[in-house]
Amino acid sequence: MDKPVLLRRLFELGCDYSGQILSYTKMLGQLQEAGNTTTLAHYLDLLSNAGMVTGLQKYSGGGVRRRGSSPKLQVFNTALMAALSGLTLDQALEDRAFWGRLVESAVGAHLVNAAAAGLCEVFYWRGRSREVDFVVRAGRHLTAIEVKSGRARSTLPGMVAFTRMFNPDRTLLVGDDGVSLDDFLSVPVEYWVGP
Repeated sequence: MDKPVLLRRLFELGCDYSGQILSYTKMLGQLQEAGNTTTLAHYLDLLSNAGMVTGLQKYSGGGVRRRGSSPKLQVFNTALMAALSGLTLDQALEDRAFWGRLVESAVGAHLVNAAAAGLCEVFYWRGRSREVDFVVRAGRHLTAIEVKSGRARSTLPGMVAFTRMFNPDRTLLVGDDGVSLDDFLSVPVEYWVGP
């Protein structure tokens, strides 16, 4: 490894931006380190293989566009995110944006740990300012998952658009007005994304 400082800063950035889509170019700007996007992609793979932070790829139904997409950063354990934030539990609850990312990252961590065990593949989807938080492929089954930690809107335009394009086997809302976060996290991922 040529740039251990870059790897450490990428890890910190991954924890700070867990649950967010960030291009490699923007990462380089945030890191203020000499490097290139190929090095960042390689270091993100190293962090992923170590079970720390991964970059989810965009789901498109075809492999070519997935590999060229900006990654959605995702921690494998929300304790990494919480520890680096420096916030107490009360402060985290008061910071609605941080709490929302923490809840979404908890769902994502549950999913990426299942993916690391070979049970599924995890992606995100975005198209024309519409987004689905997680797209999970388990064998031939496709599940779209949206996470809401605050007041949920009555419609989910990202989920509607994704369903029209890809016809998933299942759609799932985790959080308010859907499956509770506790229920989602208390059972294996296969329960939610399997046949």
